[in-house]
Amino acid sequence: MPEIAAIAAPPTEARLLHMVFPDHTNHLGTLFGGQALAWMDMAAFIAASRYARSTVVTARSEQVDFNQPIHKGDLVEVVARIAKVGRSSMHVEVEVITENLLNGERKLCTRGKFVMIALDPLGQPTPVPSLPAPSVAVD
Repeated sequence: MPEIAAIAAPPTEARLLHMVFPDHTNHLGTLFGGQALAWMDMAAFIAASRYARSTVVTARSEQVDFNQPIHKGDLVEVVARIAKVGRSSMHVEVEVITENLLNGERKLCTRGKFVMIALDPLGQPTPVPSLPAPSVAVD
């Protein structure tokens, strides 16, 4: 099997897909908020782990806005992006988008921000790479 070429810059995004089954929902048939938070934290963890290439932990979740209900039977896409980095911290913005599999309608339902910390093998904060500068298109 051929090897995949090394990526020049660390990846800054992770995408996860989930189906909303009855055991994920409340008595109204909508996704439990705690389940949405767990999926968001997992996506933030994966994005930060891939970016830092080290063990990471969640230091904070902040400003999670539940704007639209997520229904049983929806496909949920959780998108996590590294937005800012500090010395050992990574600020990850996470969006939860639903898709109706029958008609393709997509809605942004939930947004949140997470702060993840990179750790060394002794469990101490360790430096992470700087974010690459955004590329600018030249006409």
